[in-house]
Formats: sequence, C-alpha cells, structure tokens
Amino acid sequence: MSLWFIPLEVNQMTAVEQYLKPEVIRQIARLDLRAQFIVKGFMQGLHASPFHGFSVEFSEHRKYTSGDDPKDIDWLVYAKTDKYYVKKFEAETNIHGYLVMDLSRSMGYTHRQQLTKFEYSICLAAAMCYMMIHQQDPVGLITFDQKVRDSLPPKSKRKQLGNVLSLLARLKPTGETDIGRSLIQIAAMLKQRSLVMIFSDLLTDPEPVIKSLRRLRHGGHDVILFHVLDEAEVRFPFDGLIEFEEPESHQKLQVDATDFRQAYLAELAAFREQYRQECFQSGIDYVPLDTSMQFDRALTEYLISRRARF
Repeated sequence: MSLWFIPLEVNQMTAVEQYLKPEVIRQIARLDLRAQFIVKGFMQGLHASPFHGFSVEFSEHRKYTSGDDPKDIDWLVYAKTDKYYVKKFEAETNIHGYLVMDLSRSMGYTHRQQLTKFEYSICLAAAMCYMMIHQQDPVGLITFDQKVRDSLPPKSKRKQLGNVLSLLARLKPTGETDIGRSLIQIAAMLKQRSLVMIFSDLLTDPEPVIKSLRRLRHGGHDVILFHVLDEAEVRFPFDGLIEFEEPESHQKLQVDATDFRQAYLAELAAFREQYRQECFQSGIDYVPLDTSMQFDRALTEYLISRRARF
C-alpha cells in the first residue's frame, strides 16, 4: 500500500524533508526529541496532502458510514475537511500496540549511512510510540534475541512515552537471534487482540519466521513487519576482492564483489519477494525499508494499517 502526496512549495518541502532524513536525525542526541522531530515533519507533509482530515481520523474520529447516528457527526471537522466524521467511542479508539524490537547483533551494522539498522528502527519505534500516546492508544514494548528479553505492558498515559523511550535508548544489538521462536513466544504472551509492529532485518531462515507470523495472525492480531536493511545490503556498492563477516557467527567469506553483485541482488530480491507474498496471503503488512530512506514511508504504512482496522 502507498499514499502519494501532492507537491509542496519548494521551501516547505525542503523543511519537511529535513525533519525526515536519517542523517539529520542522527545529529539529535535525545531520543524523545528525535521522535518529535520525525512526527512533526511527517504531520507537516500530511497537512499538504489531498487526504484532508487524514490525521484527524487517527485521534478521536472516524469516517461516517451508513447506520451511524447523524447526531454523532462532528460539524466542526466537516467545516475543515468537507467530509463527514463521527466521534469515536472509547472502545473504538483504544487499540493495544506493541513495538517488537530485534536485538540481534546484525542489526548494529552500517556501511556508510549515519544510522545503523538498529538506530533507524529505534527512531521509527520512538516516533510511532509518540503518535500512539498522542492518540491515547496503549502502547508497549517487547525486545528479543534468541528469546524475549524485555516486556513493557501497553499503557496510554503520558508517562508511558518516557518509559518506552527510556528503555529504547538503553537497548543494544548484541545477541544471536531466533526470530521464529521469539515471535511464537510473543504470540503466547498476548492475551487480547493487538497491533504488533515488528522491527527486524530478518537475516535468518525465512520458514520459521513465516510460520510464527502466521501464528500471530491466527491469534487475531494485526501485524506490521518492518523489514529494515542497511542501504549497502540493498544496493551492494562493493567492488573487487572483499572479505565479509557474518556478525553473529563471525564466519568470514572472501568474494570478488564485482562478479558476485548480480547474483547477490537477485537473491535479495527473491528474499524480499518471498516475505511480500507470504505476508500478503496472511493479511500482514510488509514494509521493506533501508537506512537511507526517509521515515515518512514507514509512518504512512503504519497509519494506513491502523485506518484499515475501522
């Protein structure tokens, strides 16, 4: 799924892009300020889009549908958006969201970007936490490597933002990973229908991961899979004789990168396509990202997925 925005004025677009660029975010030390910076830029972009009222829909309103009581229409919102929205009841607004972070050592890699895969994921997760708390949606945090390590229950109070960001800021990608086993463990932990947002490079055998994703969906949970790779892992900008090291096993392999490039890129494309197809068939939102991408793409996917719930 994608969402296209109409062009902004040049100076406005430049300002918005600065908010969303990973290299700019890297210069901000505090995670809470990074989160606010990303969300501010994203919302400025939304306000210039043809989807007027898009952000309103995710706070306290939903679109009017046949069968709704006309008395519930918010005419102030109609005056601003020229569309009919009704105020949502508490049961409609509160979803339980979980940010699920992969702590594997491979997530700490970067070749030439300002942010590692892990830092990029942390910034995204922080921005989503900021948005959910602003919308008064309960959000929690789960971390894993070979098994679940941290579990912070979802809450919607303002202080939860500090709790989540404090834990995110302390995380380090240092372990080996078992994504499939960890996701099955997470599925067993969740006692009510939840929105599960997974951040991982997925650098492991896909089959156990896909089976565990299906189990999450079978449990009634909505799942967004953010597949975060380094820009170099996607474009393979290497030439000549290069020695590569697998970050978790430390196994080394020397190859002629120039001759290897086409085979590698074809394998990567097949790897991503397998996840795309499997997620599509299971009703999971698959979001392929790399660390050179601005953050608005992932935030848009989150909001579209959240809108689909109503």
